[in-house]
Amino acid sequence: MSVEPAAAPRADREEAPPTPRWRRRLWWGGLGAVATLVFGILVLNLLPQEKQLVHPLGPISPVESAQFRREIGNLLGSAVVEGNAVADYQNGAEIFPAMLAAIRSARYSVDMETYIYWSGRVADEFVQALTERARAGVRVHVIADWVGSSRMHRDVVEALIAGGVHFEYFHPLRWYDIDRVNNRTHRKLLVVDGRVAFTGGVGIADEWDGHGDRPDIWRDMQISVTGPGAAQMQAVFEDNWITTTGQALLGPAYYPQVPPAGASAVQTVASSPDGGSENLQLMYLMAIDGARRSIDVEAAYFVPDDLTLAALQRALRRGVRIRLVVPGPYVDSKVIRNASQAFWGGMLEAGARIWRYQPAMFHNKLMIVDGYLTIVGSANLDNRSFSLNDEANVLVYDRDFAAHMTGVVEQDIARSREVALAQWRERPWTDRLLDRLSLLGATQY
Repeated sequence: MSVEPAAAPRADREEAPPTPRWRRRLWWGGLGAVATLVFGILVLNLLPQEKQLVHPLGPISPVESAQFRREIGNLLGSAVVEGNAVADYQNGAEIFPAMLAAIRSARYSVDMETYIYWSGRVADEFVQALTERARAGVRVHVIADWVGSSRMHRDVVEALIAGGVHFEYFHPLRWYDIDRVNNRTHRKLLVVDGRVAFTGGVGIADEWDGHGDRPDIWRDMQISVTGPGAAQMQAVFEDNWITTTGQALLGPAYYPQVPPAGASAVQTVASSPDGGSENLQLMYLMAIDGARRSIDVEAAYFVPDDLTLAALQRALRRGVRIRLVVPGPYVDSKVIRNASQAFWGGMLEAGARIWRYQPAMFHNKLMIVDGYLTIVGSANLDNRSFSLNDEANVLVYDRDFAAHMTGVVEQDIARSREVALAQWRERPWTDRLLDRLSLLGATQY
């Protein structure tokens, strides 16, 4: 029996020739170009568009003085307007019914700008109210921030447009605008018929719909201005409407002749990286340096820049009483919470008192100076609000309103736990390290 000769083994698959050196260089060069482009875009988005304040303010007159009003009115571009009625609304349980009632009462115009518009029951209520007015012939315009409203489903947008609402996203991602993608509108504005206007911290979302007394419902506040001062908030809305659409909104539907409605003097201060980016920072610095007796601050994000921190510490050295209410156990950003803690020791050592709100996520943005000047709006005490966001705050010059809002602060303090200096000093070294690392990141964005 013959034996077949063994078959020769098959040759292995031929090895691919090595990549030519010029191709490898081309590949790495392309990768480097992409990395450089990405880094450049990040830098352009993080750097302020205008030169920022770097020096402390000179002597500032007391907030109750006529000189303070003259300076802040002329310097920040909007005069102090007399003859307004100002009301506050605490948490979504009060805020949303008041805003919806104002929309439903509109006869000529409704203009709304918001950072957060998330799908849900509250969003649907606003869709119904806005589209009902639009179908009735009222001119309705809505701006929602493209990033902040990323949880706004397409069907909500389609329902608004189908109902006759003029809807626009602020700074959607486009190739020719990519260097500004980090510039967001953080403003929360609602203006009805040019006569009544709302601002504060609330987002159009179910997360705000309640009393701010449980972990899944945010604690927040809003104010309304009825009277001649509403025109300033209309102008702030229109600034971004023009930026977004190129269309100006003019005529008595937006700027009617409004008679006095109350005894409060108000002033709207807006800021944007495109112009007046230092306005909100300057406003806070003037209010702090103008304090002579007391400053109450409620701050959702307390990460002050060097100038603001120095102004607060100067006020403490002058004998000004400072009370600060900040978030407690429930936060939406642990990095910001930890960065904020890094500042507490210096404030406590200088004589401030600090409380952490316990029942819910704390989102208030409020300052009361000398029981006379009240500041409410969208801006936080952090670099993002001072240099990167579009923001708007309202200043109310009214002792009775300030006394009422001081009561609101004291109600929040009653639901908070005070931070003792010894407690801050004795926190674990791991917490201290995390605070410092968080501070490095939080102060650079």
